[in-house]
Amino acid sequence: MEKKRLSLHRRNFLRALSLGTAHVLFSNSLTACQTKYASIDPLQKVKLGKSGLETTLLGIGTGVHAGNRSAFLTRQDKQKSLSLLHHAWEKGIRFFDCADSYGTHSLVAEAMKKMNRDELTLTSKIWVRGGGIPEPERPDADIVVERFRKELDTDYIDLVQIHCMVEENWTETQKRQMDILENLKAKGIVRAHGVSVHSLEAMKEAARSPWVDVIHVRINPYGIAMDKPDPEEVVQVINELHSAGKGVIGMKLVGNGKLREESEKIDHALRFVLGLETVDMMIIGFESGNQVDNYLARTEKALTELRG
Repeated sequence: MEKKRLSLHRRNFLRALSLGTAHVLFSNSLTACQTKYASIDPLQKVKLGKSGLETTLLGIGTGVHAGNRSAFLTRQDKQKSLSLLHHAWEKGIRFFDCADSYGTHSLVAEAMKKMNRDELTLTSKIWVRGGGIPEPERPDADIVVERFRKELDTDYIDLVQIHCMVEENWTETQKRQMDILENLKAKGIVRAHGVSVHSLEAMKEAARSPWVDVIHVRINPYGIAMDKPDPEEVVQVINELHSAGKGVIGMKLVGNGKLREESEKIDHALRFVLGLETVDMMIIGFESGNQVDNYLARTEKALTELRG
């Protein structure tokens, strides 16, 4: 009987996956038909869990094909990259996602000269593992964040995360850096802290940790570039994160760019992730202003469809 129930749940999940309505399987029956979004505006303001951060539903990631302080935006013509960042701002995107390994701090700092810093949610990530950045040294988080502030030319950073955690015991191995970031938050140097994860075990550990304010998770309905090729288990952990009050940022929605030429799959991925209602916001690694416009339209379409 138990095996039959599991089989039924599995079939129901796969059907919900195809429709972009998987949230119904994990929601209270009284609220499952309601949408958390106030409107169909892809730039509506959303709260990142209990972190105190509030920003736009759609954000821009600067780490396209990134590593060792190099990314698409740093390799192409600088004026094109600045024009892209300005276009995203002018369209209304207010979440700009950076990381030490992307090498985009100085580029974003220059773009910010034409932006209102108080309206912007600015994030970055500390790289503590081997490789990833040129130097072999891994200074403590207070030293690294001070460098980030200088590179970004800002007094504070809205969100600083520990980047790319894969170990299930990362809260033990990174306890010193976590304590330092907590102290920086108390001083107002960072407004919130958290983690980006690249394994399901690390994601489960984040759900258990009261230290995590905001987390980046890899999620799409196809299991591409995700912490587990089966989306069902990932969705369950995302729901645990959301229930614990963590801000949840969805990334890799189009499979790290692998679905970029498949229009129907992109639309389905957006509808699926928004339909979960446990992912607070999404970031896309835009490469052009046209892509920004395209995804704004697609997100509005997905929200319209979900509202029925």
